[in-house]
Amino acid sequence: MDPRVAELFGASSGLKSASQGLCSGSGNGFGIVSKKACSKNGKKVKNRSTRNTKPNNNPPYLPPEVEEGNIEYKLKLVSPTQHRFEHLATQMKWRLQEGRGEAVYQIGVEDNGLLVGLSEEDMRASLRTLRRMAEKVGADITVLTEREVDYDSEVPRKIAEVLVRKVPDDQQFLDLRVAVLGNVDSGKSTLLGVLTQGELDNGRGRARLNLFRHLHEIQTGRTSSISFEILGFNSQGEVVNYSESRTAEEICESASKMITFIDLAGHHKYLKTTIFGLTSYCPDFAMLVVGANTGIAGTTREHLGLAMALKVPIFIVVSKVDLCPRGAVERTVRQLERILKQPGCNKLPLQVSNQDDAVTAAQQFAQSPSITPIFTLSSVSGESLDLLKVFLNILPPLSNSKEQEELMQQLTEFQVDEIYTVPDVGTVVGGTLYSGICREGDRLVVGPTDEGRFMGLKVSSMQRNRSACRVLRAGQAATLALGNFNRSLLRKGMVMVSPEMNPTICWLFEAEIVLLFHARTFRKGFQVTVHVGNVRQTATVERLHGKDELRTGEKAVVRFRFIKHPEYLKLGAKLLFREGVTKGIGHVTLLHPAALHTHPAALHTHPAALHTHHS
Repeated sequence: MDPRVAELFGASSGLKSASQGLCSGSGNGFGIVSKKACSKNGKKVKNRSTRNTKPNNNPPYLPPEVEEGNIEYKLKLVSPTQHRFEHLATQMKWRLQEGRGEAVYQIGVEDNGLLVGLSEEDMRASLRTLRRMAEKVGADITVLTEREVDYDSEVPRKIAEVLVRKVPDDQQFLDLRVAVLGNVDSGKSTLLGVLTQGELDNGRGRARLNLFRHLHEIQTGRTSSISFEILGFNSQGEVVNYSESRTAEEICESASKMITFIDLAGHHKYLKTTIFGLTSYCPDFAMLVVGANTGIAGTTREHLGLAMALKVPIFIVVSKVDLCPRGAVERTVRQLERILKQPGCNKLPLQVSNQDDAVTAAQQFAQSPSITPIFTLSSVSGESLDLLKVFLNILPPLSNSKEQEELMQQLTEFQVDEIYTVPDVGTVVGGTLYSGICREGDRLVVGPTDEGRFMGLKVSSMQRNRSACRVLRAGQAATLALGNFNRSLLRKGMVMVSPEMNPTICWLFEAEIVLLFHARTFRKGFQVTVHVGNVRQTATVERLHGKDELRTGEKAVVRFRFIKHPEYLKLGAKLLFREGVTKGIGHVTLLHPAALHTHPAALHTHPAALHTHHS
């Protein structure tokens, strides 16, 4: 992590110019943005646009096709033989598996990436064959873009980009989690209300009322807790939300791709809740909402820094464009571009102004972490809202099917993020399944308690996106009902694991940290709030290896001690700590296991774990 990212966290750091040897790549159309956007001497390097639509003797190229991944190039698919058709269908099944239910086909493109193009007749025939292939494997197709390539050819020739998406079976829809960040009053909850309810806002915050969980949030209009909202897309790429469906269950049934928005608080007072949402819910992407009328104000810079520190890919939405003139919107976008190009960020901003840009942005964004799409839209007039929906529809998952399979082979580990008591159901915990598979009726152990012990329990039922499910797979978020288990024995930060696992419980741990921002010096005895995954607890600095004190921007290995109770940690886990204006990031390098905890195999249910009134 570049220590210069500290500038994003500094309370008073002003905007820095981006002229320090940085330059942005252009990313319009199919243009592939070069990762090496700048040459060594700081001069701009010409990017080869691979969707070059001007007449040119040099044929335009895409990067060569790769064996892995969910992108397939096909020159043409005109009248294949039955044997060839079977082979093509098997190939499509493989690409869908690689993309966890989604694949992108480029028609009119050779395997080496040359954009040859097809005549109108051949293109129609190829799309008919592609539709037949999709029907055979239980999928639907949507043509994303069609455009002409016109180099050295009299006849107009086209290439097409097609999204193939599997029709869901048994709740196996693709689920992406998007954390929503931004300053207070930037329009985060209103934007989510418009996306998930399907109705535009009235300009006075009507759209956000359905998202609030507490009376004081409705009265002040400010989010203070973490809420979840869902937006579905069916296999044809059409939006599925509450405008057509009455319940979340109906959305889950008809959607083959689900975006779960994690609505986080913008106010500085609720920063600990926002950090908890980013560290414990493992979002795939982060959406930073910036008000066009206020620009980069309040916690915007800090939220951007948090997402970058936790390596969460980020895209930006400039909202409320209906409130200000075009010039003010452009000024906000330029301000954002300047910050993104700073040496601490090293991002390539890509402004999305039409559908082609949205398609390109979605594909490039997942492939290159340096690209940052910027949308300008309004939740009141609905301007450019469709571009954001196109982007979310095409956005591919970060992990492929192989990584998912490997996680599912491991022992069960469920992180407890929320605890509820539901009438007639009993104790319910919400969280994310980090690894393994969890089924109804499974017996797990939960802990650590204040003494560092684990207690046995049984999962009686499960819900995912507010609808019942039988099996939970690694990476999925859900709520688990634990029947009559005593709620007072549970707390956020606990884990539910398979009884065969021997979890490492510790009071003491060491981490390699970078001090991002600190008013004074950081030394032994200093107390900070440590965030590691779903763990959030105050810890004392016991020792700085090789140093007496740390100053802003310095690195060190530090030993921390939790002050309340031991926690379950993993080596290599990302760590974030704060105390007032003090902020730092790092990763866990060494665990000192606590002596006082028994092997889970020898565990029994804690006597207080069952309610006394239960027969």
